[in-house]
Amino acid sequence: MRKQQIDYFLTAMLESHENVSDLNITVDKPFQVESGGQLMPVSVNPPIPVLTPFQAEIFALNLIDGDRRLTKILLSQGSCDSSYQLAGKARFRVNVFSQKGYYSTVMRQLATRIPTIEELNLPEAFSKMSEERNGIILVTGATGTGKTTSLAAVLDEINEKHSVHVITLEDPVEYLHSQKKATFNQRELGLDFDAFASGLRAAMRQAPKVILVGEMRDRETVEIGLAAAETGHLVLATVHTVDAGQTINRIIGMFEQDEEKQIRTRLADTLRWVACQRLMPKVGGDRVAAFEIMGANLRVKDVIINGESEGKTFYGIIDSSRPFGMMTFEQSISELFQNGLITEETAASYATRKAIIGRYLDSIKAARGEKTTSIEDLSLDSDYGKSDEYR
Repeated sequence: MRKQQIDYFLTAMLESHENVSDLNITVDKPFQVESGGQLMPVSVNPPIPVLTPFQAEIFALNLIDGDRRLTKILLSQGSCDSSYQLAGKARFRVNVFSQKGYYSTVMRQLATRIPTIEELNLPEAFSKMSEERNGIILVTGATGTGKTTSLAAVLDEINEKHSVHVITLEDPVEYLHSQKKATFNQRELGLDFDAFASGLRAAMRQAPKVILVGEMRDRETVEIGLAAAETGHLVLATVHTVDAGQTINRIIGMFEQDEEKQIRTRLADTLRWVACQRLMPKVGGDRVAAFEIMGANLRVKDVIINGESEGKTFYGIIDSSRPFGMMTFEQSISELFQNGLITEETAASYATRKAIIGRYLDSIKAARGEKTTSIEDLSLDSDYGKSDEYR
């Protein structure tokens, strides 16, 4: 399969549906694209009803294009990441992986233009993040929830306003930042550095004011990130966690027990924001993001240092700090439901705390004059407890 054929299939997949976000090449399935959060089959000419193991492998190997490093990683680790340019049409983040002895490929379409904080309708906290001068900002969530896009919008805001040196360490480079007011140097894992820890250590000697770390995967990267923040750098990074509390616990859990007290103190001193994201199906198609936002205040610092306890939890602090720009997922999701952007079923299924989101939704429905229960025709049993002689 030649590059022209690869490009033909990619073009057909891109043009098959609206709002295509991902391309999926899997054995025993046709070519598929993700549109509005749903996988959809793609018809090509000549027809390929289902992909054979040989076709899927040839497709994957052509995307790797003989790169020895990627081939070695794929064979030794079972998956590898790269990027692909479809000339004049799109750029992709590519992940090739093995499953049941076959190769599958997932390609995420990358935006050609960096969206702004306003265009993404991000919470006000993201604008505040762009004004930070030092410390650590963590954006968390599952794969494909828009973490990289949100961080790109924050960096673009910095690029528009501040004349600073920004270094990004990415796997791969997804958004290409133009040289505006800031000076950008974007480095790609495998091409420009061999590991996030070594890339971050080198960045400390490259005189940046802002450092983006594609992912804080291990203890060494976290430790160097803390050191960078402590020496006056602003460090932005992603972590694969579901909420703010789990993010703090994940980072602390990377260290030995005898180091815990010191790490808690360092993290409390350097952490500025934790923003967690979830993408949900939107009414009418497409997707919309819900957020949990935690900023650093004295109560948050105290819980980081001493740990959560009865009446002192990260969730409780966030829940009561909405006027200061924080929000829980339940508050964010209920706001989306109130604005008609998601259904009640979506709100209930994506919330973490079902009882709390239930109360929020019932309150909104009651304010609209809608029913809050499906139980009807209840009445008092006036004869209950009376003996037969009084009936």
